[in-house]
Amino acid sequence: MPLLTETIPAPDHATRKMRGTPRRLRLSALASAAACLALTLSGCAQVDTTAPSTVRAEAAHGAPAKFGTVDCRQAKCIALTFDAGPSENSARLLDILKEKKVPATFFLLGKRHIEKYPELVKRMADEGHEVASHTWDHKILTRISDAQIRQELKRPNDAIERLTGHKPTLMRPPQGRTDANVHEICKELGLAEVLWSVTAKDYTTNDSALITQRVLDQASRDGIILLHDIYEGTVPAVPGIIDALKARGYVFVTVPQLLAPGKAEPGTVYRP
Repeated sequence: MPLLTETIPAPDHATRKMRGTPRRLRLSALASAAACLALTLSGCAQVDTTAPSTVRAEAAHGAPAKFGTVDCRQAKCIALTFDAGPSENSARLLDILKEKKVPATFFLLGKRHIEKYPELVKRMADEGHEVASHTWDHKILTRISDAQIRQELKRPNDAIERLTGHKPTLMRPPQGRTDANVHEICKELGLAEVLWSVTAKDYTTNDSALITQRVLDQASRDGIILLHDIYEGTVPAVPGIIDALKARGYVFVTVPQLLAPGKAEPGTVYRP
């Protein structure tokens, strides 16, 4: 299923409404609207977010810390995440991750994905990856009713729990679009929201070398990398991304491990 892109033209009705306004003011207003739109669709809207380092620091002041396999206070951690699967490419991706000994976080779609590839959802969980939600049908949550938001979030959670025995605690809103209302419903359903700091925009190209370079150019400590294994050029790029980042000293972790010893809190939005 093709995903909505991160940039769209300004709506025609907004342009028509401003035709009676002086040209300089029209251009200024349209520029401001375009800037806000670009921020929102890239997952960089003005919402309150919490960085992984903040979660770790706050948790370290409490009870004796339990870091799991990696202490990201010391290690140069980065999280590899994949949206909108499973797909026909996911089995090969899982083979690569297993060979490279790299855990990932998968934000899965329900309709035509979890439904179609239940065995891959089970395999993701069995092989130690974090299985999370990207909604049922990729609806933009800020555009639909509360009842529809609950349905978009609850259906994939229930499907994943049936397949893996574990209910997801993380979700990623389509296009990164979220607001206070979405946060409240996520809190009600026990879900934290996870955005990203690195995007290869792999929905715009099948050039694996370009996808690799875009990731490497943006990678930083505590980064969260956004990729989509549904696109043809993405999975072939993964081995090179892993090898190059390991050579730079990065340690790959799941999103929960990136937060450890802290934990994701329902209703909170996380982004480096």
